[in-house]
Amino acid sequence: MANLFIKQAQQYSKGRPSYPQELFNFIASKTPSHDLVWDVGTGSGQAAQSLAKLYKNVIATDTSPKQLEFAAKVPNVQYICTSPKLSKSEIETKIGSESSVDLVTIAQAMHWFDLPTFYEHVKWLLKKPNGVIASWCYTTPKINNSVDAIFDKFYTSDAGPYWESPRKLVDEKYETIDFPFEAIDGCDHNGPFEFKIEKVMDLDSCFTYLKSWSAYQTAKEKGVELLSEDVVEKFTSAWNEDGKSEKKVIYPIYLRIGKVGNLD
Repeated sequence: MANLFIKQAQQYSKGRPSYPQELFNFIASKTPSHDLVWDVGTGSGQAAQSLAKLYKNVIATDTSPKQLEFAAKVPNVQYICTSPKLSKSEIETKIGSESSVDLVTIAQAMHWFDLPTFYEHVKWLLKKPNGVIASWCYTTPKINNSVDAIFDKFYTSDAGPYWESPRKLVDEKYETIDFPFEAIDGCDHNGPFEFKIEKVMDLDSCFTYLKSWSAYQTAKEKGVELLSEDVVEKFTSAWNEDGKSEKKVIYPIYLRIGKVGNLD
């Protein structure tokens, strides 16, 4: 999975949206203590930076050193490169001991994981019974009818053949992803709960975002330029239709959150 984002690591760090404070406040309200977070698949650290405002320490890991190069340095965030297949000994050395972590977070990455093995690590690390795991994904952005029509075709038809199969879990809003954790206090299910990202974007930023996609890189490696002159022209025409260079962009977010409970 890490190799999918190495060559466009800079575009990834620039193009990917940050997450709303409302999301982190909701997650933090469900963890009894706020000492240690493990942010898995941190990429360039978008989630880790926000978590650092609410927790004393954040350990943010990724299997791609290139991604971590573009992560913003924050005093209470420790960025660590891990092997693709974490062993229990590596977990203990780099993350923590059994029942030592308050929260495990995974932002836009869990669909790439070997979930049975990952969940074993999570259940070992989280404090019992109220340690929390929170995983979320965001789906394609909504801008306006004209741009959305071009965008949706580009996502499904042009880029569609180049998405890896786990991407389907994102399209399904994490509703179908395996998530064997108890509902957190105050909730009667473990999600998905819906939030949204709002940001202002110009056309260049939109193209930077598209180039951050794993499907874009996969197509490029196969000699296919998804952003051909024709596609760029269609995007540009739709974008400029209302005469505004900057637009409000909304990304829907879908959160799965649960607690580890008392394990037998």
